[in-house]
Amino acid sequence: MKHIELDDEEGDGGASGLMALVVTVIELLIETMEREAIRRMESGQLDPEEIERLGAQLQALEEEMEAIKADQGIDENVEQLRGDLDSLVSEAVEQVRDQELEGIDG
Repeated sequence: MKHIELDDEEGDGGASGLMALVVTVIELLIETMEREAIRRMESGQLDPEEIERLGAQLQALEEEMEAIKADQGIDENVEQLRGDLDSLVSEAVEQVRDQELEGIDG
């Protein structure tokens, strides 16, 4: 199974790697909130004022995350972690699907 490497070349004991992991997880949460906001908008659950307020808040969160990445110099590390996490999730989904198919066939 693939693993994620948090240690880096900075020699800071993995502190910047840990910061990149935290930022990556927060970015994934923001993306999930955006998808939920879109789902709620499309289903008519939000009025125009709520849509405006939610959009402004999500935009502010994204800008803050970009500022943190630039300030910490971890933009490249975050992108690498996102790719690694995507691979891990895809691998896990594939394993679950294979186990389910084995259960159906077996």
